[in-house]
Amino acid sequence: MRRTALRRPPWLRPLLLGGPLALLFLLLLVYPVGQLLLLSVYSDGAFTLAPYRQLFASSVYVNVMLITLKISVCTTVLSVIAGYPVAYLIASLPRQHKSAWLFWVLLSFWTSFLVRAFAWIVMLGRNGVINQWLTATGLQDAPANLLYSLGAVLVSMVHALMPLAVLTMLSVMENIDRNLPRAALTLGARPGTAFWRVYFPLSMPGVAAGAIMVFVTAIGFFIVPALLGGRKEIMITQLIIEQVQQTMNWGFAGAISVLMLIVVLAVFAVYDKLLGLSTMAGTSPEHGRPGSRSAMLHRKAQALLAALGSASDRLLALFSRAGRNTGRNIGRNIGRNTEPGRSLPMRAFVVLALLFLSVPALLMIPLSVAGRSGLNWPPSGFSLQYYQELLAAPLWLQAGLRSLIVGLGASALALLIGTPAALLLARSTMRGKSLLLAFVLSPIIVPRMIIAVGLFYFFAKVGLVGSSFGLMLGHTVIAVPYVVLTMMAVLRNYDMRLDLAAQSLGARPWQTLRHVTFPILAAGLMSSFLFAFATSFDELTISLFASGGMSATLPKQFWDQVTLQISPVIAAVSTCLLAFIAVLLQVADRLRRRSLQ
Repeated sequence: MRRTALRRPPWLRPLLLGGPLALLFLLLLVYPVGQLLLLSVYSDGAFTLAPYRQLFASSVYVNVMLITLKISVCTTVLSVIAGYPVAYLIASLPRQHKSAWLFWVLLSFWTSFLVRAFAWIVMLGRNGVINQWLTATGLQDAPANLLYSLGAVLVSMVHALMPLAVLTMLSVMENIDRNLPRAALTLGARPGTAFWRVYFPLSMPGVAAGAIMVFVTAIGFFIVPALLGGRKEIMITQLIIEQVQQTMNWGFAGAISVLMLIVVLAVFAVYDKLLGLSTMAGTSPEHGRPGSRSAMLHRKAQALLAALGSASDRLLALFSRAGRNTGRNIGRNIGRNTEPGRSLPMRAFVVLALLFLSVPALLMIPLSVAGRSGLNWPPSGFSLQYYQELLAAPLWLQAGLRSLIVGLGASALALLIGTPAALLLARSTMRGKSLLLAFVLSPIIVPRMIIAVGLFYFFAKVGLVGSSFGLMLGHTVIAVPYVVLTMMAVLRNYDMRLDLAAQSLGARPWQTLRHVTFPILAAGLMSSFLFAFATSFDELTISLFASGGMSATLPKQFWDQVTLQISPVIAAVSTCLLAFIAVLLQVADRLRRRSLQ
């Protein structure tokens, strides 16, 4: 009777685990974004559609939206196509060799967007690396104008977002059983057919998730178009910045935000219809009942994959004798000719892709210690003058310290709020988990610019603009989804029977947490913490509005310097950031290896 009386109501545990996250998002996401969108139809105490009439009165804004979609789609397609072989090879490598290859993807992924964009300004400049190489090889007589064009924007956008596609696809490919395509080969299937009919459908959730992550990030991107684009490469987010910072036209900024949000939600609706949002968290897609529209699409997809397999086999037959081997001959050649991890062309392509991802940022190192060559290539002489100028500049040091404090605070809050929510999603059997997951992913679904402008409007009312606490709260909102997704993957592999066994032996809940649960999950918790910290440390969009004039974060200070005056000191800052990220990756890798011992 006493146990029955003390039994907790079934709704209490979900409330305790998911309540903090729901409260955070309601106060700092739903309310600010809702206010911004409301301003587009409500002004001076009356309902109005004037911002929308202004939006569609001229073809300029519609054309900018079409340009944004064109750049975003091209970036998505190129990033996924180029990133698929990289993820495919890394997933096929043994564990002891995988870390070395994965390090370069992670280094590029965590390197600041600003550093990478600045690197392309240097590389594509008239005295940059590419022009110098083209002139030296005789491919051109004089330096060309490579900057401020669609090509420069696309190259830099793909360079910035391709690591995101690789890591998203890799998370799915690592869970694919490699014995399945090998079994198809031993049963007589040719290599192309085995790949397209067996392996590729299993990797499709990762491809789709990577594509939508890249697309949503690209459609809200403004750093690369603002720094490397011309008048014909203006994106919709640049218009929102202009309306807020220059004219304070909140209603029109809200109308533009509504237009962008409708496009993003439409893309996510199609994704959810075909695969389901749950695939973004690593679960398997559902193909629907026989006879349904999804089943028909599935059959058409299978026919297309069969055609691709046949075409691939014919192409392989032209260039390799392996294309003519069948039956047992193919089975004997599995480990020698068809295994992607041992394929020389595959390795060559991946090496070139990793060079593409890594070299631009690494070029900042020799430029930062150059003598008098400035940002021209090749650098001449050796000097530490730019580092001396950096250390003597109080703005850079204050900005770095503020980013460090905000990053540590935001990552700690994100970990405290996101881990219980991940436990609820990974272990609970309650109804509505798919809706809760969509709510958790909402900071990823809603473009970052809309969140930043909404928070700026809200913070201006409550007096948090320019405060470190306000930045910390804003960064927590965007960091929580990554903590939840990371911890969900960790908790799926955690055996809850260990906790029950400890409790059955007399351990109290806090003792079980301290001596059993926490030591096992420590590596995952630290990885989530570092993930959230890096997300906050590199955040520019929210800092651009909410950091205030004289209290900038490091990305905001970097942005101000690049947009106002390109100085060689920025190369020294870029090198310091690159070294900082490399140290973080090494620490995270050591923690991961220690957890596996």
